[in-house]
Amino acid sequence: MVPKKIFFVKGVGTHKDKLASFEAALRDAGIETQNLVYVSSILPPNCEIIPKAKGVSLLKPGQITFCVMARNETCEPNRLISAAIGLAVPKDISNYGYLSEHHTYGETAEKAGDYAEDLAATMLSTTLGVEFEADKAWDERKQEYIASGKIFKTTHTCQSAEGNKNGLWTTVIAVAVFLED
Repeated sequence: MVPKKIFFVKGVGTHKDKLASFEAALRDAGIETQNLVYVSSILPPNCEIIPKAKGVSLLKPGQITFCVMARNETCEPNRLISAAIGLAVPKDISNYGYLSEHHTYGETAEKAGDYAEDLAATMLSTTLGVEFEADKAWDERKQEYIASGKIFKTTHTCQSAEGNKNGLWTTVIAVAVFLED
């Protein structure tokens, strides 16, 4: 199986039980009826990125669904948590790209998302032989990656939340969902 399509979702859930908090995050993301199988982080060649609404409409309850998931959870009041998926797509889409997962504490959605995007772009760049200075800020490296002419697009999906003030479980997820057709 080589997926032909991919879409991105994110969600947050809160509940007194850790597992139910995760279920609530899946519901918020719109993928709670799937049997999720986690895979590593390769964007298949020629994989079409589709909108969430279209992707969710193609799912069937109980379907075995492959995904790359970033997940984080806490029961500490007000603790900031984030989960992010980064994406790097090569200019030549007949080559593979990269996805990355990042789950962190104390980082804003913007910071966590940028980190995940940077990680995916760095992995793709090293595969394509794009030279860059690792010590430069992400915004500068992003411009270098694009200027190389080998990377078409980088982006990220991120969900962050503060832990429930009453100590209930809070779960955040960011997910790249693969489809065969």
